Amino acid sequence: MSDVYLAAEQHAITTEASGAILGNAWLLIAFPLLGAAILLLGGRRTDRWGHLLATALPLASFAWAVVALVQLIGMPAEERSLSVPVYTWFSVGDFTIDVSLLLDPLSISFVLLITGVGSLIHIYSIGYMAHDEGRRRFFAYLNLFVAAMLVLVLADNFALLFLGWEGVGLASYLLIGFWQYKDSAAAAAKKAFLINRVGDMGLLIAIMLMFTTFGTVAYSEVLGASTEATQGVMTAIGLLLLLGACGKSAQLPLQAWLLDAMEGPTPVSALIHAATMVTAGVYLIVRSGPVFEAAPAAQLTVAIVGAATLLAGAIIGCAKDDIKKGLAGSTMSQIGYMTLAAGLGPAGYAVAIAHLVTHGFFKAGLFLGAGSVMHGMNDEVDMRKYGGLRKAMPITFVTFGLGYLAIIGFPFMSGWWTKEGIIEAAFASGGTSGLILGGAALLGAGLTAFYMTRMMIMTFFGEKRWAEGTHPHESPASMTVPMIVLAAGSVLLGAILVFGYRFAAFLEPAVGAPDDHHEFSLATMLTSVPSLAALGLMVAGVAVAWFMYGRRPVPRTAPAGNFVTVAASNELYGNEINEGLFTRPGQVLTKALVAFDTKVVDGLVNGIGSSVRESSEGLRGAQTGFARTYALTMLFGAVIVVATLAVRI
Repeated sequence: MSDVYLAAEQHAITTEASGAILGNAWLLIAFPLLGAAILLLGGRRTDRWGHLLATALPLASFAWAVVALVQLIGMPAEERSLSVPVYTWFSVGDFTIDVSLLLDPLSISFVLLITGVGSLIHIYSIGYMAHDEGRRRFFAYLNLFVAAMLVLVLADNFALLFLGWEGVGLASYLLIGFWQYKDSAAAAAKKAFLINRVGDMGLLIAIMLMFTTFGTVAYSEVLGASTEATQGVMTAIGLLLLLGACGKSAQLPLQAWLLDAMEGPTPVSALIHAATMVTAGVYLIVRSGPVFEAAPAAQLTVAIVGAATLLAGAIIGCAKDDIKKGLAGSTMSQIGYMTLAAGLGPAGYAVAIAHLVTHGFFKAGLFLGAGSVMHGMNDEVDMRKYGGLRKAMPITFVTFGLGYLAIIGFPFMSGWWTKEGIIEAAFASGGTSGLILGGAALLGAGLTAFYMTRMMIMTFFGEKRWAEGTHPHESPASMTVPMIVLAAGSVLLGAILVFGYRFAAFLEPAVGAPDDHHEFSLATMLTSVPSLAALGLMVAGVAVAWFMYGRRPVPRTAPAGNFVTVAASNELYGNEINEGLFTRPGQVLTKALVAFDTKVVDGLVNGIGSSVRESSEGLRGAQTGFARTYALTMLFGAVIVVATLAVRI
C-alpha cells in the first residue's frame, strides 16, 4: 500500500482547477461547525428553530459530499487523491503543519456515511427530543460531533487528525453525559473520556515517534517512506496506533466504556455506535496501512485484537436484557470484524470499509428502532418487560426486523455481502493464523444470530409482559422515516457496494489492491466452504434462540445463571480487569509519586529553605541596632587585620 503514496501524487488543488465543490471542501466541516456555534452562542434565542438549523446544515454537507463523490468518480483513478489547502496551522523553523484536507475514495466514503447517517439521526432527534428542555444544546453537540468527525477523516496529516480525534472525544463526553443530572450518565461520560485518554496517549506518542523518525507527520511522507525505517520503529508506531484505535473503537482491552455510554439519549447511541466514533479506529488502521505492512507483528496483533473483541462482544450481547446494551455489545463485536479485516492487510481493507459502511446503516437503524420501542414503552429498556410489540408498533417491527436480518448475515441482505467477505478473507490469509481468525469469525456469526434472534423474540414476539399503565404506540413520522431509509440501506447497500467489485475498485487508489486480486463471484460466495459454514451457524444460532425463548414464556425477572451467563452479563468482568490492571496500580503509583514529591523533592527544597532561614536567624542576632556595638566590632576587626599584617611582616 505504500506504493499508493509513493506513486500517486497528491495534487494541491485550487477552486479554479477543481471546481467550487472540491476546491471548497472545507465547507463540509464549516456547515455543522457553524450550526454548533450559532446554537451555543445564540442561547435561548435559538430555542424555537435551532434544531431545524442544526438538521439542515449536516444535510448541506451531505449534498456537498455527493457532488464531490461524483466529481471524484469522473477523474482518472490515479488522480483521485487531492490535497485541498486551507491555511497554515503553525510554522516553527523549517517545520510547518498546514490545515489541508485530503479528498480521496477512503475519506469521501466516510464523509458520506457521517453526514448521511448523521443527518438521519438529526431528523430522528427532532421527534425523540421534542419535549426535552435542553434540545437546543443537544443539537449543538450533535453538530459539533459531526464537525469533529469530519476533521478527523478529512485531515491530510496525523496532527490534524489528532485535532479531530480529540474533538470527537470532547463531543462524545458532552453527549454521553447530556442528562448530567443522572449520576449514571455523568459517571459514564467521565468513564468514556478517561478510558479514551489512554488510547489517545498511544496515538500522540505514535505521532511524536513519526516526527522523530521521518521529520514530518504528513500522510504522504510518513506512509510513503514507511519501508525506509527499521522494523522495530515501525512495530512500535503500529502498536501505539493500535492502542489509539482500541480506545476510540472500544476494542480489547479499552472496551469497558462502550456499554456504559448507553446512558446518553438513544440518538447519541446511534451516532456514536454506528456511523462515527467507533469507526474512527478502523479508519486510522486502514489509513495507516503502510505502517502495519512494514511491521508484520503489529499487523497480526491488529487481527488478533479484532478476533478476540468480536467474540467478547458477541458473548456479552447474548446475556444482556437491556436492549441498548445488547446492541452495544453487538457494536463491539461488529467493529471487531472490521478490525480483524483491517489486520489482514490489503486483502482486508476493502471488505473492512464495506462492512463499516453497511454496519453504519443497519446498526443505526437498530439503535433508532430501540429508541422507538423505548418511546412507546415509557423509556423502559428491559426486554423482559416487552413482548408482543409487533402489532402495537408495526413500522418499528419491520424496520428493526430488516436490520436484524442484515446483521445476522441473512443471504442477500447488506450484512451478508460484507461479513461473508471478511470471513472469506480471514481463511484466505492462510496458515494456522488464518484458520484461527477464520474460525473466530465463523463462531461470531453463530453468536450474532443467537443474541439478535433473542432480542427480536423478547421484544416483538411472545406474550405481553408490559408494566401496568403502559400503552405502546408507534413513533411519529420524524422518527419512523429515518428508520425506513436506514432499513432500505440494510437491504440494498451491501449488493450495491460488493456486487461487481465496485466499492473495492473505487477504494484501490487510496488503499491499494490485494496481491490476489480477483473479481467478485456470487457463485463462489454461495458455494464456498466458509460461506456455507457461516450460513449453517447462522441457522443454528436462530434455532437455539427460538428454542430457548420462542417456545416458552420469558420470565419478567432474569433467572439465576451459571458462571458463563453471569460472566457475560457482567461484561466478562472488563471493569474488574481494568480496575485490577490499571486503576489500582495507577492509584498506588500516584500515591508513591505524591509521597516522593512530598518527602524527597519538597523535602530537599524545603530543607534548603530551612537551612537558609536558620542561618539567617543566627546572623540576625548580631544586628542589635546599637552604634557602640558596631563601633566595637569594627575596632576588633581592625585589630585583627593589623595583627595579621604585623605577623606577615
